[in-house]
Amino acid sequence: MSKNAQRNLNILLIIIGLLIIIFIAFFIRKISLTEHRIFSISFIALLAGVLFESFRITDNWKTVIYIFIGASIFSLFNFLPGKHESNYVFENHLETWPYFFLFFFAFGSAIWHSEKTTAKLTEGVTLIQSISIIYWLFDYGISNIDNWFTKVLLAIALLFSAFSIFNALTFFVLSRTTRLALSIWSSIIMFLFAIDNIYRVYQNEDIETSKYFSQGLYIGIQFFLLGVSSIYIIQNFIMLMGFLPGKGSFFNSKYFNEIRELKNDHIERYSDQQVYILHSIICILITGTIYWLNYNYHYLPRHTTIWIGFILFPILLRLTSIKRRKNYR
Repeated sequence: MSKNAQRNLNILLIIIGLLIIIFIAFFIRKISLTEHRIFSISFIALLAGVLFESFRITDNWKTVIYIFIGASIFSLFNFLPGKHESNYVFENHLETWPYFFLFFFAFGSAIWHSEKTTAKLTEGVTLIQSISIIYWLFDYGISNIDNWFTKVLLAIALLFSAFSIFNALTFFVLSRTTRLALSIWSSIIMFLFAIDNIYRVYQNEDIETSKYFSQGLYIGIQFFLLGVSSIYIIQNFIMLMGFLPGKGSFFNSKYFNEIRELKNDHIERYSDQQVYILHSIICILITGTIYWLNYNYHYLPRHTTIWIGFILFPILLRLTSIKRRKNYR
């Protein structure tokens, strides 16, 4: 970059920085004058989760600051008057602004770190996801709904889950088609879990109104983890929505080129390495037992139990792998 270009970039950054400072000052003044509550502890926990994961992915505060500035600028669109808004009330826009900022920050992090946030998938990952979705569907009582559309969706879910379990318990070759199907299935599962998790987390009472510290801490941890997962929620959403055609897409070669690239992204993120069949059996026994006990005795909320399964199984696999290496030596 030439000296003139670098100087112009520095001037532009200074101008943007000054505008942000002016807006923050105006923003703080408005908050001090309004009676509405703009920030809650729950939102702060949510924001902390997004910031934590964004920094963990990039390990560079400059990048996080750039994303922060970009999100701040784009979030200002929230203050534009709505199409059918006859009386403009600034305080109403002020209340929704933090969530606009949070969305743009998570979206920017997902796009900026697209390669890092697109986690490598394995047969073991889709196995535990498939077991979890079966538990999730039956615990919801979807199998008892007398509706043909629901029955069809349940049959499709069980079919893909069976296919995932079959691959984890055999040495069936992971072809490109198989990896594509399992990757898309994984994205669908995680998107469903994301919607359920968001709904369940926001069903909690505000941290400020919690009677006990332990209860407030438990709710805060849920919001923090939701913030951590928000970047991956957006990433999975993008990888699914890319398959939906727009107006006139079927007659546009650009759409088919984008679909081809998206398919390659799904295939490349899925490992062609086989998992140990013993590990798959351990996964089925342990997670199946946990879900069966919780289904019958309701020890924990459904979504909490599922995420415990996601955390517990990789730890057990790691311990098993360490023991195998020690025995080998």
